[in-house]
Amino acid sequence: MKLTFLGAAHEVTGSCTLLNACGYNILIDCGMEQGADTYENCDIPVTPAEIDCILLTHAHIDHSGKIPMLTANGYKGPIYSTTATQKLCSIMLLDSAHIQELEATWKNRKAARSGEGEYNPLYTTEDVFKTLPLFKGCEYSSKYDILDGISVKFIDAGHLLGSASIEVTINENGNEKVILFSGDVGNVSRPLIRDPQKPEKADVVVIESTYGDRLHGARPDYVTQLTRIIQDTFDNGGNVIIPCFAIGRTQEMLYLLREIKEKNLINGHGNFPVWVDSPLAVEATEIYSNDDELLDYYDSETLKLLKDNIEPIKFKGLSLSVTSDDSKKINSDGKPKIILSASGMCEAGRIRHHLKHNLWRKECTVLFVGYQAHGTLGRMLTDGARNIKLFSEDIQVKAKIEIMEGISGHADKQMLLDWLYNINEKPEKVYVNHGDNVTCENFAETIKTALDIPAVAPFNGAVYDLVTNECIEKGNTKVLEKKSKKPSNVFERLVMAGKHLMDVIYRNKGGTNKDLSKFADQINDLARKWDR
Repeated sequence: MKLTFLGAAHEVTGSCTLLNACGYNILIDCGMEQGADTYENCDIPVTPAEIDCILLTHAHIDHSGKIPMLTANGYKGPIYSTTATQKLCSIMLLDSAHIQELEATWKNRKAARSGEGEYNPLYTTEDVFKTLPLFKGCEYSSKYDILDGISVKFIDAGHLLGSASIEVTINENGNEKVILFSGDVGNVSRPLIRDPQKPEKADVVVIESTYGDRLHGARPDYVTQLTRIIQDTFDNGGNVIIPCFAIGRTQEMLYLLREIKEKNLINGHGNFPVWVDSPLAVEATEIYSNDDELLDYYDSETLKLLKDNIEPIKFKGLSLSVTSDDSKKINSDGKPKIILSASGMCEAGRIRHHLKHNLWRKECTVLFVGYQAHGTLGRMLTDGARNIKLFSEDIQVKAKIEIMEGISGHADKQMLLDWLYNINEKPEKVYVNHGDNVTCENFAETIKTALDIPAVAPFNGAVYDLVTNECIEKGNTKVLEKKSKKPSNVFERLVMAGKHLMDVIYRNKGGTNKDLSKFADQINDLARKWDR
């Protein structure tokens, strides 16, 4: 009985873990990476044909995106997920294949001119069509016997429609263990979906740590925050560009925009236009809106809207752009508008075209509403880049860059600790993954000190014995060399100091205006000193 960590180890994306138990090979997630690697990746140590089944926590491409590659190379076993995840994957994986096929065509044209070899995509749409029948839809809180001696239960993770934490119960040689894979644990009080369900039992836990070293602070008033940004931008004659994950975040933003429109909170701009410019997001929005099988996944507020015949994520002034011609026309209209487009980290898709048209305009706003991984264009912009390159063109960043605080789809440090604390008996060990290099280590230390539970942040390729919870192989601990200068340990200290400052800021909420104003002036003075 052992675990091998193959992705999202000391990194945020590319989740993939191999569980060996009762003589079977079980893969938990098989996702694509976004952004630059920190450590060298490891291959799955068995062939796809030797994998007995896949357990999928949710549909996001950094958890599901490589599954068709396994099918293309011989995998024929079942893929267990919730019914909602199954439905969302049917569009996400086809979209991923389409993007890869287009990229292969482009690269092969370039290769033909330079005399280089042929480039093949990871998988094709045909491979996806072979993959989709392998899905087995499961429902929350039901027990499923999937293999001899192995059963699973999905519990609501509150991260995305259908997202799940997965309890795997193993009976091997008279030894019973419950291994709990958190998947991505959601934030609380978000539109459309329920809060995360707390686990009750686990001997061993594999937990994400995306926000494992920070607090979201008090839940902001999303509608007020979004209203201010839209009003200010429209008054200046600009567009609000929102890089959005096509599934989940796009629909949450539509929910908030519907409320803003219903309450007439934007002054002077009438029935302002809202564009969803992503074929995938359009398809996902239709699934969210029209699939009666998914009603059980919504929260009580959304169900009440539906009962009252109110569309939760559709409204007057909403336009859905599917074709490339539709997309091109959006920026030719000078009327202030909101554009929601994928990808959420600005790494691909139509959002890059909208950034090209709007980043250089000081009257516009680019609003980030989700996590931005290191090495992505989104992270560069939120970190203050003043110039970027898009489509071989240098673009000055003059638009206002805003971050919608608190709307993250991930639980913060305290929420994750509370989620762990709810387990009836302390787990024997917690394995921390799905966080950046520093965050993983910090959160493992936090678990040890705050909850008195042994915890470790495994590296890519690390193998652990689940009976003894001892490390069999350490994995790849050497940081990959980067073309750019590698940040020093001192720089890491500086990053941590900045995160500490954010914690201090949130703890001062509710202070007197005089004190808060003085605090803000001190921070701004410090920022101006080092803004070089």
